[in-house]
Amino acid sequence: MDEITSVRIDKWLWAVRLFKTRTQAATACNNGKVKRANASVKASAIVRIGDHLDVPTHDGLYKRHIEVVGLCDKRVSAPLAQAAYSDHTSEDTLKEAALRRSENRENRLLRKDGDQGRMTKKQMRDWKKGLQSYKRERGEL
Repeated sequence: MDEITSVRIDKWLWAVRLFKTRTQAATACNNGKVKRANASVKASAIVRIGDHLDVPTHDGLYKRHIEVVGLCDKRVSAPLAQAAYSDHTSEDTLKEAALRRSENRENRLLRKDGDQGRMTKKQMRDWKKGLQSYKRERGEL
């Protein structure tokens, strides 16, 4: 078996499970989201062991600063994927991202309770029923 010395960056990002699909990895590269030495890289750029990359997370809350430790051109299991790179993201960035995630989670829970958005048919009926009873009390109907 031949030892791999270089791989396309979009293929490597997909293989080590930093992106769900290779198309997503290529799109992030071509949109300037993935950087090497503070310079944007194209999807066809070659990645080698020792490269330092700034890669956005799937939710876009922060960028991970990773170092390429191993190369693979085929998607591998999660433990092998994590062994292919070393994450050097600062603790402050991770704490801030965790805080933002919890805030987003709370906002989602509030939306589920029906605080925002368009009313359902049942909510509309209940609202109209309440409005009519209010108007009856005031003698407007």
